Amino acid sequence: MTEVRLSARNRLPGTVVRVKLGEVMAQVTIRVGRQLLDAVITRESAEEMDLKKGDRVAALVKSTEVMVAKEI
Repeated sequence: MTEVRLSARNRLPGTVVRVKLGEVMAQVTIRVGRQLLDAVITRESAEEMDLKKGDRVAALVKSTEVMVAKEI
């Protein structure tokens, strides 16, 4: 994978499991370790990146968009 320089610090490397294209948006399911993560991006972005099953990708999470829950 070519290195991309970004300011996002929360990077979760994974592999595309599924890409479901809608009319406007695309749902991309990524395997991160033993977990699955769903991301919703524009269909245009998914097509520009030519995302397909097996592609190595990184999910980027803005720190201001993460919620934290504590189990009690």
